[in-house]
Amino acid sequence: MATFVPSTFRSMSVVRCSNDRQALFSRIAPVYDNLNDLLSLGQHRVWKRMTVSWSGAKFGDSVLDVCCGSGDLSFLLSDVVGSHGKVIGLDFSKSQLSIASSRQCLPSKKRFTNIEWVEGDALELPFSDGSFDAVTMGYGLRNVVDKHKAMQEILRVLKAGSSVSILDFNKSNESLTSSVTEWMIDNIVVPVASCYGLSEEYTYLKSSIREFLTGKELEKLALEVGFSSARHYEIGGGFMGCLVAKH
Repeated sequence: MATFVPSTFRSMSVVRCSNDRQALFSRIAPVYDNLNDLLSLGQHRVWKRMTVSWSGAKFGDSVLDVCCGSGDLSFLLSDVVGSHGKVIGLDFSKSQLSIASSRQCLPSKKRFTNIEWVEGDALELPFSDGSFDAVTMGYGLRNVVDKHKAMQEILRVLKAGSSVSILDFNKSNESLTSSVTEWMIDNIVVPVASCYGLSEEYTYLKSSIREFLTGKELEKLALEVGFSSARHYEIGGGFMGCLVAKH
């Protein structure tokens, strides 16, 4: 298990990840939190609390937040596991990790001294087998280049009987929901992002959701890699989803 160094992040060798996607998330890092609040009308905070709750994390646990971004799930996990617990937030974007680390130093976040930020690859997690009591992942699985490998790695670092909770956009089987999602991306998300000079960066959302897995396919993937159970919950009116899988 890694040594925890509060308010800093360690750099690990980042391999097998897409350089284009890494660059994309580095570009959007400075405005990522503001856009999330604006585009979801603050609802992403509710979905993230649900995700942490479904992870089963509890006081004193050692937990991992994969693709942690600017740290929202990591901070929520930190509150849950408390001073006797440990949180690692892992991401391949130095820019996102720098923002997460700087947020940890804010007066409102000073109690979060049990978090370590680690630069690393979701496809080759730099941790030993059975290291964590719970794992979360927010808006990351859709963007990894090998979802099967990512799920295998999560299973490997989880302790037996523990769970992973994965939040992301929901690829709906309902044509109406899919059409509304694409309309919102074209007519709300991209125009808002363009105000920040990031229209090109957010245009990728539509294609990434189209190429993502449905809830049933995510459940099947989790079972195929070795999880004992898996259930996908549709939330946010069906526009978001959370996969909960148990080791």
